[in-house]
Amino acid sequence: MLRLEDVTILQDDFSLRAGLEVARGARVAVIGPSGAGKSTLLGAVAGFVPVAQGRILWAGAEMTGQSPAMRPISVLFQDNNLFPHLSAFDNVALGLRPSLRLGVAERAQVAAALARVGLEGLGTRRPAQLSGGQQSRVALARVVLQGKPLVLLDEPFSALGPALKVEMLHLVAEICRETGATLLMVTHDIADARAIADQTILVADGVAEGPFETAQLLANPPEALRAYLG
Repeated sequence: MLRLEDVTILQDDFSLRAGLEVARGARVAVIGPSGAGKSTLLGAVAGFVPVAQGRILWAGAEMTGQSPAMRPISVLFQDNNLFPHLSAFDNVALGLRPSLRLGVAERAQVAAALARVGLEGLGTRRPAQLSGGQQSRVALARVVLQGKPLVLLDEPFSALGPALKVEMLHLVAEICRETGATLLMVTHDIADARAIADQTILVADGVAEGPFETAQLLANPPEALRAYLG
């Protein structure tokens, strides 16, 4: 379980409060108006954004002060965070061994991760030689290889076309089901939440609340969400 206990995040004149629990294995969307703090909330969970007070725990163990590398978390960013001078294989392998000095068994793990996301045979290509969807799959393969129990998505598929984005979202959901990983997904698109997130955290007016059942929240949205949805 992911637990945020009386967390407060302060950035200049911006503040965000959060007190919530996310069950292990849940798939949870994070929605709200632009600038409300959705990515900031994810950044705090990942360790990229410091918290002014409160605690963040995973499986009962506190990780509030831990560096991002020490947390049981994989993150998919909007830009996929790929190195243009490295092959798809090496970009994925970074998730296993940053030195890229792999043994035979480790190389087989990287190849299996690429195959799992539909990139078998494309490991030698660099990001510029891949389509946008294929680049997203490389980033996702790195998440598969890391095998962390908590996966954070900060709109990594927002630049893709609607059909391809849905395909990638369902692939993420499949992988999370297979591995038992917990998913937190920031999105501006309510359709994304409907597609794969049974629960939703609402970030608005300086507070992160929930998780709520997605269908119920969207059927009877609070005022802040109604204003956002139009």
